[in-house]
Amino acid sequence: MMMRTYPLGKLPAAHLARLLTTYAPTDSRLIAGGAVGQDVAVIDFGDRYLVAKTDPITFATSKIGWYAVNINANDVACAGATPRWFLATLLLPQNQTTPALVDEIFEQIHTACRALNITVAGGHTEITYGLDRPIVVGQMLGEVAPERLILTAGAQPGDDLILTKGIAIEATTIIAAEKQADLRAHFDEATLARCAAFLEKPGISVVKDAAIAAAAGHVHAMHDPTEGGVATGLHELAEAAGLGLEIFAPRLPFLPETRALCHHFGLDPLGVIASGALLIAAPPLASADIVAALQAAGINSAVIGRTHPPEFGRWLAGDGDRRPLPTFARDEITRLFE
Repeated sequence: MMMRTYPLGKLPAAHLARLLTTYAPTDSRLIAGGAVGQDVAVIDFGDRYLVAKTDPITFATSKIGWYAVNINANDVACAGATPRWFLATLLLPQNQTTPALVDEIFEQIHTACRALNITVAGGHTEITYGLDRPIVVGQMLGEVAPERLILTAGAQPGDDLILTKGIAIEATTIIAAEKQADLRAHFDEATLARCAAFLEKPGISVVKDAAIAAAAGHVHAMHDPTEGGVATGLHELAEAAGLGLEIFAPRLPFLPETRALCHHFGLDPLGVIASGALLIAAPPLASADIVAALQAAGINSAVIGRTHPPEFGRWLAGDGDRRPLPTFARDEITRLFE
């Protein structure tokens, strides 16, 4: 009898929740630790909280060092904190690692950190048996005043849900970079160059988005949807806060390039890796000010839904009907790498 195995992607949320409950920490200085939908640890250092995050980059190979910095900085920023220090573990493939490859990844990390005023504080680098591509595991440390801490679990019933920029920005850049050979037969070079440039415009960083939102209005929660897409990010936010959701399908900001690439490979854009968008939960009286402040900074945003008590359920509504908000057992993009 064959043993059941998990597919590529995140560990199923129910299994992860069980493990986090079984091995729950007891340190009184740990303000926030592991939880489904909660992407950072928060540790009490007196007048400041230390906010810590770790995340690997496993899908992208182009600009992998740049990704590692920005993806980890995003989660720290979503807690209302300022990213300060970065460490990286570089695992490099045997018989493929050249001096030029190592130099390139280091340069990407340092360039990304300079852009965000982050210090590269250390890390580890090795050539690793069994890899067919580089993997970078990032660790980001930041700090925040206790009264400015924002947790994903802070969303409340009746909050507006704001989404910045667009859906599946990161997936668009990864598909354009990793599947060039296939795409050139179906898309012109200008379109593919534009898709690859999504990395920086509209960009996968939400550090600026988060800072503007937190300063503009009373934010209850922020969460950056990553692996599993915007749909998974919404489920994670709802799970962390114990809420129901109503998402307004006509307001979801699908970028035309993203739609085209996802359609070409038969992927649902709601379920592909989505760094670059920021989910913000805020009371309706504050949401207009937050959207206006983001727009003034050149960051597109819109109210895409509302939170409800948990018994409401989680729904995608539009055109006079509604259906359950989709769930994805794994990120849609993993189908391109099998």
